[in-house]
Amino acid sequence: MATADRHRTERQGVTLGGEAIHDELDKRAAQVADRVVAWRHRLHRCPELSNREVKTARLVADHLRSLGLDEVRTGIAGHGVVGVLRGGAAGERVVALRADMDALPVQDLCGADFASDVVDADYPGGPFPVSHACGHDCHTAALLGAATVLAGVRDRLPGTVLFVFQPAEEGPPVTEEGGARAMVEAGAFTDPVPTMAFGLHVTPYPKGYVGYRIGNQYGASALVRIVVTGKQTHGSTPWEGIDPMPAVGAVLTGIGQLYRQVSAFAPVTVSIGHVEDVGRFNIVGQTVTLWGTVRCAVESDMALVEQRLRTLAEHSAAAFGATATVEYLQPVPPVRNSGPWVEAGLPTLRRVAGEERVVETGATLGYDDVSEFVSRFGGLYVMLGVQDATLDASGRPVPVPGGRGLVTNHNPHFYADDGTLVTGVRLHAHVAYDHLTGALVPRDGG
Repeated sequence: MATADRHRTERQGVTLGGEAIHDELDKRAAQVADRVVAWRHRLHRCPELSNREVKTARLVADHLRSLGLDEVRTGIAGHGVVGVLRGGAAGERVVALRADMDALPVQDLCGADFASDVVDADYPGGPFPVSHACGHDCHTAALLGAATVLAGVRDRLPGTVLFVFQPAEEGPPVTEEGGARAMVEAGAFTDPVPTMAFGLHVTPYPKGYVGYRIGNQYGASALVRIVVTGKQTHGSTPWEGIDPMPAVGAVLTGIGQLYRQVSAFAPVTVSIGHVEDVGRFNIVGQTVTLWGTVRCAVESDMALVEQRLRTLAEHSAAAFGATATVEYLQPVPPVRNSGPWVEAGLPTLRRVAGEERVVETGATLGYDDVSEFVSRFGGLYVMLGVQDATLDASGRPVPVPGGRGLVTNHNPHFYADDGTLVTGVRLHAHVAYDHLTGALVPRDGG
């Protein structure tokens, strides 16, 4: 067979022996589907918060070892796990398939018989109810399934697959390190170095649909801590002290106007999710701490928004005789899918999900630190629909009559349909094989 014909055949996903490898990947995915659902249910019942994924990491590592991978590396940046599968065919590409493992401090009201009743009494700031209200149980289970599938065809893989199970995607406690950047800094990707990173996130879209976006899929993010300090005194003599509460009220009110100080064509948001005070009803306290998040659709706007917020806090506090300090922690760059990578990946996505089920989505101000991998190594991050929905005429998801409705991630009622998990398995497996064979590689750079 001529070289050009052989390359054309490989790009179509057919081995030289004539066997359709993609069909075999799908067959193996179907065979492991029940195990994937069982893993998901087990993980959902036993969720663990960021940097505390001990049992989850043990389950992952035990299964990867059972597959006979070349290496299973554990304890990376806390509880991160990387499985290394070196294919039996000649090839130098390396694909990193990523799943996040941590859960949220959110009560589980999904209504399933495998719902979580876990409470973490020792987590900083707790006790917290814990649940997989963001769907990371689905991500971990699907990647375990993909590892099973790809290990079964390792002799035909022309390159290396890294199965990356990441801790602390939701952000570790502020006194700790963790997450994607910590895995990079720990050397998780130095040997071998990926030539592509891929991941997916379950989302309130029609079941089995795959969403993609050219450009920023998720926004840039930073955690903000604002400490307003006054002077403590008795509640009966407020003139003897400096009450930080009026300054806090001014900061909270002023935040609602920050969006008017940046371009209206590039969304930003500043949200304060937690106010922390130490005191009692008849004491004017010394300090109040605000915890929140800054999000920008355009990364270059972060510096401006952060400066505006700092000025607002400091000057508002000064107006009441108090002081304010502002810290920005855990910065996360936006998830950006480049045009060349999307163009290269669309044939794979459409083969897996079907032409009509692969749709372009809008941008969001959510964040995901998979951006640390995609921005370094190139690659793709896509959305996987898992709920009872359909798309209206404008392409927006709407509930299916009689279904369970649309419930956003991080909501206590968030749910994911078990039947969609096999699509996640297939996405990982097809993307990995196509990249290693050269079918999923951008023509003009990523």
